Amino acid sequence: MGTVVASGGLAGLARAAEGGYHGPPELTVARAFTEWTLDPWMLALVLILGGGYLAALRRQPDWPVARRIWFLGVGLGFLVVATMSFVGVYQPVLFWVRAVQTVLLVLVVPLFLALGRPISLAIAVLPRPGARLGAVIRSRPARVLTFPAITTFALVAVPFAMYFTPWYTAVFHSTTVRELTFLALMIPGFAFFWTLLRVDPVPKEYSYAVSMWITGAEVIGDAFLGIAVIASQNLIGADWYHALARPWGPSLQTDQVLGGGVLWILGDLVGLPFLAAQLIQLMREDESDAARIDAELDASEAREASEAREAREASEAALAAPAAGEPGGDEGPAGTKPWWEDDPRFTSRFKPT
Repeated sequence: MGTVVASGGLAGLARAAEGGYHGPPELTVARAFTEWTLDPWMLALVLILGGGYLAALRRQPDWPVARRIWFLGVGLGFLVVATMSFVGVYQPVLFWVRAVQTVLLVLVVPLFLALGRPISLAIAVLPRPGARLGAVIRSRPARVLTFPAITTFALVAVPFAMYFTPWYTAVFHSTTVRELTFLALMIPGFAFFWTLLRVDPVPKEYSYAVSMWITGAEVIGDAFLGIAVIASQNLIGADWYHALARPWGPSLQTDQVLGGGVLWILGDLVGLPFLAAQLIQLMREDESDAARIDAELDASEAREASEAREAREASEAALAAPAAGEPGGDEGPAGTKPWWEDDPRFTSRFKPT
């Protein structure tokens, strides 16, 4: 379970400094599965999001199973892992574990929550609130805030600011700061994936070509953060880690290099499911566009054939009209004269003799 260092903040640090190390035991493969801590605030968030999603599913029973798995199983599951598993226990002790937590909260959790299409589900089961939500999504402020350059910058800038400012150690000193930090990491990630995947209603649909370019910029940003951490000559959170006096595991400098590698490599690897999801959506969109174009072409050809048939029938009727009054002689039905007898050019030729 969680230790005094994982949840005690300054009090735990003071006890560690006075009586030696009081953190969790050395991290092993076995302890990675058995060490857990309770984060009441994150547990409440998981229950609220999961309960709301399940309640909506009761009114939308035909909701695809894959979306349920993405949201409830993978998205919320990784949120529990990031905050309450060994990651939550050892993130105040090991720099590289804190880096794993950062990647999970910034990239993994938001990606799979977005794939669960919670906005579409809310609009489907709550028509009136859903209509208001749709209006907010289509508003100008929403279009500005979700502009790809802005969401990408936020996705990269928030972790960068956290690692290279006093914000990094403030998380260890205050539960409020820690919980708000978790939210500050997840919200830009969700906005990024939501607007680029376009599986839910979005303020503006950008082409998947734009999404690919933005994804490339995000990958470069992750690499830049990781390299900056690795190359830093100053130990990030030095006062905290020195006072903690961890007697096991890698040295502080090695731990920081490992953390930078996690931010760089793991962050890029997590981008692969995002690229796969984009490619799947792109292929589906191409198939939908092709089907729509084929239907429009078929309708156009049918319309042209119908118009040609009508024109042909009208032409045939016009050609058949004069002959209809000539059943075998010069005169038609009783009381009807041939047309040429009234034509001034031929009148003199057909005077009665």
